[in-house]
Amino acid sequence: MFGRIGRFSVKRPWLTIVAWIIAAVALSALAPSLKPANDQADFLPSRFESVQAAKTAAAAFPQSEESAAIAVFQRTDGGKLTDADKADVAKVAAGLQDKKYENIKKVQTSPEAVSPNGEIALATVVPSVDDLYDEAVIKAVKTLRQDAKQLLDGTALKMGVTGPAASALDAGESSGDTDAMIMMATLVLIIVLLAVIFRSPLIAFLPVLMIAVMFTVAMALIAIASDVAGLQADSGISALLIVVLFGVGTDYILFLLFRYREHLRAGQEPKEALADAVARVGETIASAAGAVIVAFLALLLSTMGSLKAMGPSLAIAVAVTLVAALTLVPAVFSLLGTKAFWPSKAWKRTPKNRLANRLGDTVARRPAVVAAVSAGVLVVLAVGALGFKAEFDSDSSLPKNLESVQAMEQLQQGFSAGQTDPSLILVTSQGGAKLDAAALEDFRGEVAKTEGVSDVSPALVSAAGDVAQFSAVLEHRPASEKAIALVSGDLRDTVHRAAPDGTKAIVGGTTAVLADIEVAVEHDYKLVFPVAGLAIMIILGLLLRSVVAPLYLMISVGLGFAATLGATVWLFQGAKGESGLLFMLPVIVYLFVVAIGTDYNILMVARLREEVRRGTSPREAVKQAVAQSAPTIGSAAVILAGTFGVLMLANNSLLQQMGFAVSFGILLTAFVMALLLVPTLTTMLGAKAWWPGRRSAPDAGLGSGDEQREPAMAAGSAAK
Repeated sequence: MFGRIGRFSVKRPWLTIVAWIIAAVALSALAPSLKPANDQADFLPSRFESVQAAKTAAAAFPQSEESAAIAVFQRTDGGKLTDADKADVAKVAAGLQDKKYENIKKVQTSPEAVSPNGEIALATVVPSVDDLYDEAVIKAVKTLRQDAKQLLDGTALKMGVTGPAASALDAGESSGDTDAMIMMATLVLIIVLLAVIFRSPLIAFLPVLMIAVMFTVAMALIAIASDVAGLQADSGISALLIVVLFGVGTDYILFLLFRYREHLRAGQEPKEALADAVARVGETIASAAGAVIVAFLALLLSTMGSLKAMGPSLAIAVAVTLVAALTLVPAVFSLLGTKAFWPSKAWKRTPKNRLANRLGDTVARRPAVVAAVSAGVLVVLAVGALGFKAEFDSDSSLPKNLESVQAMEQLQQGFSAGQTDPSLILVTSQGGAKLDAAALEDFRGEVAKTEGVSDVSPALVSAAGDVAQFSAVLEHRPASEKAIALVSGDLRDTVHRAAPDGTKAIVGGTTAVLADIEVAVEHDYKLVFPVAGLAIMIILGLLLRSVVAPLYLMISVGLGFAATLGATVWLFQGAKGESGLLFMLPVIVYLFVVAIGTDYNILMVARLREEVRRGTSPREAVKQAVAQSAPTIGSAAVILAGTFGVLMLANNSLLQQMGFAVSFGILLTAFVMALLLVPTLTTMLGAKAWWPGRRSAPDAGLGSGDEQREPAMAAGSAAK
């Protein structure tokens, strides 16, 4: 099949290229725009308590108001606010209210909005829309900050704005145009590395242009699937798609180009060499892409809607890359022929590859020693994974010099840390009867006694009288580990236990959402990981026609996953002193390192199988496979790791964690597992590694006539 695909693309290059260009233009014109998504509550199933609370509150209190931002006032000298200062606070709030910002209902303060120590005063910014992260609201907060500077002239006050919309504004501005930065860094990295590897300007730039076409098609298909099929997809996924498409796309192009160059050196004509290269590595590329796709699709089993949205989107992108690697890439290089390598003439001669040959010889001669050392390195790194702590507070990753971060610190000098985003407690009458006011007050008193709760507001009763809402201000930051533990533990326990007779009481709000997300993520660890691993094992089994090889391959990959997570824990929690790591990091590492990193294991074992089927001994097969595959795997891994590594340029520790973990994991997979551990295990197992397949079975993946060409190619290579 892959031979036929290769021959079609090579013999009809213009038809193939034009078809891709038409598809990119047409799909881009038809595709709708992707919209941003910020509300994590939308990404949880309705069975979670926080989601039930949000729905109850929306139905019972349609006119309820939430603060999109909070203006924090204090004296420039840090002293207590005087009566004149409090009057100035009211004057500034009124002045901002008179500006009538878009989607801002009111800017208000009150005498009660002064801290008990008399040093801090607050003004709330209430939106006229339900979405606290509405684009117009965020823009209004930015303008409000500028306008406040003029209103504060002549006063002894200074003001900072914090809260959800302000944090979103600062996060966006602090990272700048992250997508553009990542795109530019990725492009430069890929161009430079390809130029160094092939010493050809055409090969340096052509993959970038082809991957840009793939990116256009993939984004359009994702947007169409989101609109037509109801696929949840966030516009924020574009940054991740950039590194996935450019990283994976470059990998597949390298797999093809290295084999193409190998056939040229064996004396084949360019078009024949290119078609045979597709026939040879097509199955490997398809298997590698299939492993990535099924791993991403396993996210459909996730409880988290954000992961459910990410999985199919990334799977679509990889599927587009696979089709392009087997059609568009051969078509482009078919037109160029050997001119693609200009001005370098290195493609004409077989390199000595002393390092790769020495590595292959070492792996084949001392498999037990190499296996023990490489496995030992992985085990040592994996120990660090035991210290992993999940971090749910995205604001903690922001630079400390941002206004929203500093204003929050100032607010906490006079108020409880949870003042900006109180937890909501809903009490609902089970039979529809009106709630008893005295019972509600007793309930409020019980909740207020909970350790870690700073204050509980009086009950706000719905128009029908059957639902009451309380606001509970916590002593901890709403997204902090302590707040999440409090809400999921003592607070919910107290609320459930103390609910008045005939009522049901539940806890909602941001902290409750995060507490439920923590439960959802734990569930996903136990379900998504095994399903993705099993799917990858099945693909490996189909590729290798073996039961044994996929087993030790997945065991080694699992060890690599733990080692990657452990190294990230030691760097960020240990060396950098951060309180925790991105809560989704294990899922991301598992899917990107296990799935994408498995590309190199697949390439290695596919080459091992090819050598074994030529009739060579297991040790000689390993020696040749390592020597031949090392340049391809090494080059591809450096480029792929580099594309993910550019995420470390972002001014956000969560992106930095993701960038380091994935790039380090890919390098670990390539240089320790694929080139050392997997070949040595295969050497020690010998023919058993391919059970129940036959060791000398003919290569079913070869195209017509390939069996006859092999001796001639080998002879031609030796003659050179």
